[in-house]
Amino acid sequence: MEASERARLDAYFARIAAYFRPTDGPAAFLITHLLPERPAFVRGVSDVTDLRAVLPKPKSVHSEAQREIEGMGHTCDELSRETFADPDRALRYLEARAAGRPVILLDVGGYFAPSIQALGERFSGRVLGVVEDTENGHRRYAELDRLPCPVVSVARSPLKEPEDFLVGQSVVFSAEALIRDRGHILHGRTALVIGFGRLGSSIARLLHAKGVRVTVYDIDPVWRTQALAQGFLVVRTLADGLTGAGLVLCATGSLALRGEDFAGLCNGAYVATVTSSEDELELGGLSGVYERVQVGPYVTRYLTAGHYFYLLNDGNAVNFLHSASVGSFIFLVQAEILAACAALAGTALGPGLHEICSDHRATIATTWLDYFHR
Repeated sequence: MEASERARLDAYFARIAAYFRPTDGPAAFLITHLLPERPAFVRGVSDVTDLRAVLPKPKSVHSEAQREIEGMGHTCDELSRETFADPDRALRYLEARAAGRPVILLDVGGYFAPSIQALGERFSGRVLGVVEDTENGHRRYAELDRLPCPVVSVARSPLKEPEDFLVGQSVVFSAEALIRDRGHILHGRTALVIGFGRLGSSIARLLHAKGVRVTVYDIDPVWRTQALAQGFLVVRTLADGLTGAGLVLCATGSLALRGEDFAGLCNGAYVATVTSSEDELELGGLSGVYERVQVGPYVTRYLTAGHYFYLLNDGNAVNFLHSASVGSFIFLVQAEILAACAALAGTALGPGLHEICSDHRATIATTWLDYFHR
């Protein structure tokens, strides 16, 4: 990033923070992808909260960005699903970092969801709430029987739609690059897109534009009708979709392929995801059945008894192999996260799922246009 671009980005987040800075900044824990532009966002978070730790998503850590964030004086702690799956372990972590403080948890993918009940009831301070960035995480919180605190979700915000569309483009770009490295091309293949939300629909449209025959499978009948309306072939069962698909892209944010589904892949099929293997793919049962061989950069062949398929990037999000850049549109979503922090710190939101108000979104969009669309 050029110095002028970095200065503009810092100025943008300073302006956003000035709009939404609460009177008393609560403690905060930030889960995030540590991409090259991310230090400016971290500064923004630290402007509206007392940022106690950054927890980088393990498959997307840019070392220079981490060094810069640590150079600001922020702690970067290791993150895994196990970190917060055990309520006792999660409680010990928060107590060690922010005992007795009001706390906001900034989440990407529902990491805090398994322990949020215990944290809400047993933490020595007070969990003011959670800010969730992804559809996957939104669902994890929505599926809980009871939320002990407010969860402000930006996953379905209108400000996130440009990011979701461009992430879909990024996924196709990276999948195609890996396939081309193997001497294969997308054109003429049949692809199965599993999940037809914002990401899946973006992926399907771009694949179609590249001459790929696209089939869609989604468990939601509303999304199936959307796919049909956009001219895609829609299958009723996953098995029907896997038959003959030379590329399978999982865009559900939850479990898309179970262990028994892999046997239905056609020989030579490529499999890729938009989130991570732990969310989308049940790979554990394959180790005793399939032989794994690295056949190219980020391409693994699974082979057993004459059946084989290729897994891209070990099942983790392929777009992060090529920086996963969506340009300045990501800063709209990050600004909404700052606004959500202010909402949790300064208003009496009750337990449950919430969104920020349309006036705040308009303020963010106006500010973004001032800085990035001149």
